[in-house]
Amino acid sequence: MTLLILLFVIAAQCSIEAQAYGANNFGEAKYAYVKLNGVAVWQASFLGEHPNAYGAHMFVIDPFNCTLLESRNDNTYGSADEAARLRGYIESLADGTVLVGVSTDEASNNMDRAEATLTALGADVSDVGWRGAWAFVTEIGDPSKTVFDKELTEESARARQPSVTTTLPGTVRSICTEAAQLSSHL
Repeated sequence: MTLLILLFVIAAQCSIEAQAYGANNFGEAKYAYVKLNGVAVWQASFLGEHPNAYGAHMFVIDPFNCTLLESRNDNTYGSADEAARLRGYIESLADGTVLVGVSTDEASNNMDRAEATLTALGADVSDVGWRGAWAFVTEIGDPSKTVFDKELTEESARARQPSVTTTLPGTVRSICTEAAQLSSHL
């Protein structure tokens, strides 16, 4: 006799919050972050206590465990090559990957090479100008699930920092296995 074992694993919900900033010429501190279930897993600031960073920041999230799997920064302020690297990175991600994107300080300067790729995700940043800012959460391969916010200019980003919040639903996964053949004495 072969015994079939079926297990169900239920993962809790995963809350993702992300906030971006554009730098400003007014000496005002601004903060960016990514939080998972309310806990900051990444932080940056302009004139604040966290390091300042330029460009586009990407974060791959494990929605099953609500953990940060990988992060990267592409300084699209400093180099057009960085936007090409960003495009290649996003295009290399498998469908179903949960990706968070956050801009800091100034990201628009050399973003041209990555704009079409971001637009395909549901995050059109082509109209974001100097020191504007944006943040998004998406599932690669399904732009209908993208949550996106942006401010187009330094002035508007100074008045309101773009932020997104989304909760990924808990999931049920089944694990099916066969146990070794049981003795007929059972």
